[in-house]
Amino acid sequence: MDQQKIPKMAAVGVLVFLIVMVFMSAYFVIDAGDRGIILRFGAVNRVVAEGLHFKVPFMEDIVRITVRVQKTTTKTEAASQDLQVVQTTMVLNYSLQPDKVGDVYKTLGTNRDVSEKIINPSIEESFKSAAARYTAEELISKREALKTQVRNYLRDRLAPFGILVVELSITDFQFSSEFNKAIESKQTAEQHALRAKRDLDRIKVEAQQRITTAQADAEALRLQRQVISPDLIKLRQIDAQIKAIEKWDGKLPSVTGGAVPLIQIEDVKK
Repeated sequence: MDQQKIPKMAAVGVLVFLIVMVFMSAYFVIDAGDRGIILRFGAVNRVVAEGLHFKVPFMEDIVRITVRVQKTTTKTEAASQDLQVVQTTMVLNYSLQPDKVGDVYKTLGTNRDVSEKIINPSIEESFKSAAARYTAEELISKREALKTQVRNYLRDRLAPFGILVVELSITDFQFSSEFNKAIESKQTAEQHALRAKRDLDRIKVEAQQRITTAQADAEALRLQRQVISPDLIKLRQIDAQIKAIEKWDGKLPSVTGGAVPLIQIEDVKK
């Protein structure tokens, strides 16, 4: 082989290899749940869905943004209507509108930028606005109403940016130690008052039962007195004498003196 052809063949080989590499780099794959933003010389040119795509080498770059449901956790605080400072942790599930991914990137940037620039500040703003309508105790008892207000506010606030609110959760509330002690004292007082009310109700029921029993006894005695008559008393006396005769064995008692005792039977017809 001619020694002069070797450098030429090597150069051709390298050139072919570079062409193949460039050709291969022109193709790219977007995973399911993502979108690819094609930047041509730094400007957004188009947005592609998942699958295999082609880009112009050296002219276009790819930025991948997910449109799956994502979660962001925000810790914030606000003042209630009665000026109690309350701290809370709010968890927001959201996603980007697939057809607005290009505008989201132009306006806000990547997924991390979206969370830092618009979502977390909006959560803080919405919670401060909603918490000011409730007292500290109402924040606890009306948590669902508060969550609904914050969620609706976020939907209206984030929709123009191409962000869809999926769900919002309020994980906890934290108040000052003085407020917590006041709540505990109030709950203790309410429990004592409830216990005293139950005892009073029980005493009233028992007293009413005793009154009812006494009234029943008095009514029964009154009825008995109405039924008793001289004829009934006489009949009972005769009945007692008959029972005494039935038990007598026919023998007179032995006595050492005096008259023989007689059993007097009154005339029933009398």
